[in-house]
Amino acid sequence: MAENISIAVDDFPKIGDFCLQQKIELVLVGPEVPLVKGIRDYFENNPELKSILLIGPGKEGAQLEGSKDFSKQFMLRNGVPTAKAKTFSASELILSFSYLEKCTPPIVLKADGLAAGKGVIICQSIEEAKESLREMLEDKKFGDASAKVLIEEFLDGIELSVFVLTDGNDYVILPEAKDYKRIGDGDTGPNTGGMGAVSPVTFADAAFMKKVEEKVIKPTISGLKKENIAFKGFVFVGLMNVKGEPYVIEYNARMGDPETEVVMPRIKSDFVELLIAAAKGELRGKSVETNPDYAMTVVLVSGGYPESYEKGKIINGLNAKTEALIFHAGTKNLEAKIVTDGGRVMAVTGLGSTLKEASANAYQGVSTIHWEGAYFRKDIGVDLQRMSDLISNHKS
Repeated sequence: MAENISIAVDDFPKIGDFCLQQKIELVLVGPEVPLVKGIRDYFENNPELKSILLIGPGKEGAQLEGSKDFSKQFMLRNGVPTAKAKTFSASELILSFSYLEKCTPPIVLKADGLAAGKGVIICQSIEEAKESLREMLEDKKFGDASAKVLIEEFLDGIELSVFVLTDGNDYVILPEAKDYKRIGDGDTGPNTGGMGAVSPVTFADAAFMKKVEEKVIKPTISGLKKENIAFKGFVFVGLMNVKGEPYVIEYNARMGDPETEVVMPRIKSDFVELLIAAAKGELRGKSVETNPDYAMTVVLVSGGYPESYEKGKIINGLNAKTEALIFHAGTKNLEAKIVTDGGRVMAVTGLGSTLKEASANAYQGVSTIHWEGAYFRKDIGVDLQRMSDLISNHKS
């Protein structure tokens, strides 16, 4: 179906040359780094490349993801419901400690810049928050990403992600998903880039999604227009459902992973047609047809992730018979063998008319794949299944 090309995602001249050589007509930017570094600006400022359709915002719009402080101020300016927060730099460590003294644990610390999904720490005490803040600001735990850190109030609720494709004026809402960020079963251990995901989400009923559209999506899109931020691409909205009300935790300027692996299999519409319409500014009147079935993804990671891990482990079982969809992430082809080449190695997606069936298909797919040190969570979707069972029992 496709061929991997060995070009770095932020090597814009090489990407541009490749697009011209291959007569590429549409570029869909997947990762955050090229967006934040300005791939759209590079294409638009190059006479040979500017006619190529591109999905993804320019450098200014990508700040919604590239800077937690920028996105927080954007939300506040445009009346998007979000948690209270204050930003501090290393030179303000004493001030930040004074601010922490007035906070009620748990306390959320967020690196301002890109940290590959790992720049968020939830602290259970003020002492732990002070220690973590010192590590982030002074010891640069997340490198330049934590040159500034947001101290944010903790929102107690259930998390979910909502995806919007916009041409800057109009938008379509894609299927919602819930992801599982922590490494351990029962949501324990450090945050990762995501250990699994489920779509649809049991509690995201029509009434809740209407609130999301009115209170979050509409003010976000109109805020971008009002502030003259051109935006043709995805707005990923990380939400917390707090007692039935949506609060925004974060924005991404792209589709999220591993949520994409449950969202895409549920879209029945011609997705390329939607992308072309968004890139051309012609989304008005378009809609997304969604498959009502469930999709569930389980992520297989290298032993030791999200801390240090070894690469180059031979992956076995990829030719085994399975109903699951297998997405490669941290893999490479080495001497005709597929080996691990990252922390999050594969995403395995099961589909089914019920969450139980989707789960069974996903875990059956996982059971066929093996490498030394492979790890995965065994409880993806269990919380939503319990919730679904409770709702069914209540109705009966």
